[in-house]
Amino acid sequence: MTAKFKDLALDATDHQALADWWCRALGYVRRDSLTGDERPDDWPVPIVDPAGEGPLIWLNPVPEPKTVKNRMHLDVFGDRAELLALGATLLRERGGDTEWDVMADPEGNEFCVFTPR
Repeated sequence: MTAKFKDLALDATDHQALADWWCRALGYVRRDSLTGDERPDDWPVPIVDPAGEGPLIWLNPVPEPKTVKNRMHLDVFGDRAELLALGATLLRERGGDTEWDVMADPEGNEFCVFTPR
């Protein structure tokens, strides 16, 4: 084995707000709320699945906005209408041979939404 998966990282110009958005969307919490850790506001924010099932996700502060298509993205099970109500954008609706919606978070990071099983 050359490598082993550790965490997932998303860049954001407002990493604090985007961490909160992904927590609402995924049912995650800020890891620091579980550990009692405190970190400066300009440091990356780790969010976790409180049930321990999903991967650790880091929201990293960057100065530049997203400008091109992601080369890597999240796939999630979810409800399109609920994600839209949270502030996601629908980029491409499922249909034909595509069984998922392509959406973007409030900073434009694409993710695919599949019907919950």
